[in-house]
Amino acid sequence: MTATTALPTEKLPARQAQQLLLWMTFVMSLMFAVWQALLNNFVIERAAFTGAEIGILQSLREVPGFLAFTAIFVLLLLKEQSFALLSLLVLAIGVGITGFFPSALGLYLTTVMMSIGFHYYETLNQSLTLQWVDKENTAGFMGKALAWRSGAALAGYGSIWLVMTWLKLDYQWMYALIGALGALMVLSLSLYYPSFDTGEMQHKKVILRRRYWLYYLLTFFSGARRQIFVVFAGFMMVEKFGYSVSEITSLFLINYLVNLLFAPAIGRFIGRIGERRALILEYLGLIAIFCSYALVQDGHVAAALYVIDHLLFAMAIAMKTYFQKIADRPDIAATMSVSFTINHIAAVIIPALLGILWLSSPTAVFFIGAAMAVCSLLLSLNVPAVPAPGQEVLWPRGKAHE
Repeated sequence: MTATTALPTEKLPARQAQQLLLWMTFVMSLMFAVWQALLNNFVIERAAFTGAEIGILQSLREVPGFLAFTAIFVLLLLKEQSFALLSLLVLAIGVGITGFFPSALGLYLTTVMMSIGFHYYETLNQSLTLQWVDKENTAGFMGKALAWRSGAALAGYGSIWLVMTWLKLDYQWMYALIGALGALMVLSLSLYYPSFDTGEMQHKKVILRRRYWLYYLLTFFSGARRQIFVVFAGFMMVEKFGYSVSEITSLFLINYLVNLLFAPAIGRFIGRIGERRALILEYLGLIAIFCSYALVQDGHVAAALYVIDHLLFAMAIAMKTYFQKIADRPDIAATMSVSFTINHIAAVIIPALLGILWLSSPTAVFFIGAAMAVCSLLLSLNVPAVPAPGQEVLWPRGKAHE
């Protein structure tokens, strides 16, 4: 009797820690979804952006991601949980003041501030998830987290309709209200949840392991390819097909509704079929999507591609669980910081360069995205069916040296 009644108490801190992860994900997604949904229309209508300016803005947005490795040094002073909450607060402030600076310079500055909070939070969130969730449950939990992210985004888009369509308020008030709400929620989480133990002590230095090389390369191409979707797919909807704020918001609503319904199942699906098969499926789908973006001439078809593309991002859970299975536990925080920097090496450069290319050939931009997906597909063929320390890759065989 004693053993059975003690079990729920022993598991309680883990459950509470995972609840905190879900709530932090909700707050982040609520704020970022509003910022992102309004961005293309805001910069075109208020700041007269072209593809060149949006490319520069998105490159600047990725600079904090490139510097994410510095998170490991901040962890010398702060616990990961406290740092994550502080990062969310910085994100809230950056989003809240965006609407009050409708110029190129103002948008560049507020975007960088927002991005500092966003990228540090994402780095810490991934690290804490891999530490607080058991390996056998990680894919399912990440699918659940994507559903929470989608639910928050839906709430954000509903707030856009309420504030801008029904109440007829301008962009600046929409940004201010969602930033203030986000800051209030962050303060509430910091007061409600205790400080949780992350278990084994994490390294507080930059770490690069030779045996993680395949994960590093997958991360690099993922970052490069994702930028083309984030920057140019949505911009195409507004510039080429004339989507309004309400139409873009409706498209995002559909995206997140689909993820809300299917992301948990995708997480469980990845847990069943394994990382190798999941990654191969993701990259085959992305090759087809990017080639279709390059050739599409109908706005409704483009919208369908956008929804499918967004759903495929859920398959990226497999890359994170692959790393969790091959990693030494003390490496997780340091490697997450380094991997975010690797993810953003190309992301800092690509939006600006492809923004210039966009002026002459939007089609070429999407074909470049397809080529990057091909590189990722080739790399995914080297993922073992059962990844583990000492079994990080299929080739070259044998345990890699540090």
